[in-house]
Amino acid sequence: RSCCRKNSGIWQRASGYICGPKNVNMDARYLSVIARKLSLTGKQVNNVYELQAEGATVPFMARYRKEATGNLDEVAITQIVEEIAYFTELEKRKETVLKTIEAAGKLTPELSKRIEECVNATELEDIYLPYKPKRKTRASQAIEKGLEPLADWLMKQESQDPQEQAAAFVKGEVKDIKEALQGARDIIAERVAENQEARTAIRARFADSAVLVSRVLSSKKEEAEAQKYRDYFEFSEELAKCPSHRMLAIRRGEKEGYLLMDINIEKSGAIAELEQLFVKNSTAAAQEVKAAIADSYDRLLKPSIENEFRLSSKNAADEEAIQVFAENLRQLLLASPLGSKRVLALDPGYRTGCKLVCLDAQGNLVYNSAIYPHPPQNEWQQSIQTIKELVKRYDIEAIGVGNGTAGRETESLVRSIDFGKPVSIFQVNESGASIYSASEVAREEFPDHDVTVRGAVSIGRRLLDPLSELVKIDPKSIGVGQYQHDVNQARLKESLDRVVESCVNHVGVDVNTASKHLLTYVSGLSATLAKNIVEYRLKNGPFKSREELKKVSLMGPKTFEQ
Repeated sequence: RSCCRKNSGIWQRASGYICGPKNVNMDARYLSVIARKLSLTGKQVNNVYELQAEGATVPFMARYRKEATGNLDEVAITQIVEEIAYFTELEKRKETVLKTIEAAGKLTPELSKRIEECVNATELEDIYLPYKPKRKTRASQAIEKGLEPLADWLMKQESQDPQEQAAAFVKGEVKDIKEALQGARDIIAERVAENQEARTAIRARFADSAVLVSRVLSSKKEEAEAQKYRDYFEFSEELAKCPSHRMLAIRRGEKEGYLLMDINIEKSGAIAELEQLFVKNSTAAAQEVKAAIADSYDRLLKPSIENEFRLSSKNAADEEAIQVFAENLRQLLLASPLGSKRVLALDPGYRTGCKLVCLDAQGNLVYNSAIYPHPPQNEWQQSIQTIKELVKRYDIEAIGVGNGTAGRETESLVRSIDFGKPVSIFQVNESGASIYSASEVAREEFPDHDVTVRGAVSIGRRLLDPLSELVKIDPKSIGVGQYQHDVNQARLKESLDRVVESCVNHVGVDVNTASKHLLTYVSGLSATLAKNIVEYRLKNGPFKSREELKKVSLMGPKTFEQ
């Protein structure tokens, strides 16, 4: 620390690296960029960075470190954490780029400085592109034939005849002047495509005026499956205005082989801008450069930038859709619990009947059976009698009916019954219940019952306490939005897991009754620690104070603080 100076509550080396805890170093410029991008103060970003490096979770920072974060909410802290992750990956990529260029013997002090000062992943890849190891290209083949000096001469665009200059290169593998000039143009085309200024100019045009175009494959137009994409058979829209659901629909149609998708800009204007960058005059050599530019745009530059925008537009559509999924999940998880009530739950069905379970006020299974009120059995009256008897026998206070197949009909059946006392009737969203019923968690809870019983129990428990029950299911299986399977699955899982963690920490849990699955989402707790807490509870009885948690195996001071 003799080389450090104290600055804004953090240690900063002269080189500009933050010396965070656990030796986590981050360039101070990155933190400044994050602060500017998110319109926050440098102190807020620095403090979140330090807290995260110390092991603090987002819910913990939002609730218990308000003085350090400047009262930032979970959304803002999450944005900072994601930006920190972005720059951490950028720093790793810089190391790879520098090593690769150095190994090729092409790293200069100026190039090294450009890479070190870069704070944008796209810009970094543009800098790296000319030095990136490639497969054999038309340009590399032309270089192998010794045509690079001819390309250099053409780029000067002097007044001499290119044909005469090219004649000197007709030797070895180069058979004629035409081939020599073509090879030189291939080299120039690759240089144009790899030029950072050229890429920036074309990228800016895509950002300002790109148009998304989709059309149907003529061979698939009449197929029945293709008809669900008929709105996109001849479709175009400004890319910047295309909503996420439309982008995801077109991409799904393309993936399934019914649609072709392109992202286009006005070609003549783009080529004119490239010519302004590279064409110096109107000599015959300049005409060769113009031809190379047109080829570069069609064959290399436009496809490359288009791919970038295909990816960025997909990522933007994913993020928009994932936000909707996350909000839908939050609403499900934070639905009002019924509380400690005795519940009868029905998992409806036709041929296989309606699985029926009775739960006590703590959600424990006390009875299970099946009724067959619907076709083909049509045991309507017998089913009514069975439900009436069970409501009386177990003093049932509420009935939950799954909203799946035959859900509406089963709900009508229950509502037609006179129980002689108030019994609340609810329709329950059963998305993911079948996933839960076949899971290891369900087998562990109900080893002696089949999947149909477990599914009905899940429906009943969702009524009692949605959050405690839904945390047992992979969030992606709860069915929280359209195009759920089209978005980036890792990003979706990360976002939905974060929502579950946020909800659990917002509501809080009773450490003496919470399952290990619920405890796993408590800030700072791992699956192992959650299991250890439950085992300690079983062995020693209920916890009498928070301090007693410190006796749990693997519970360190930092975890206890979280």
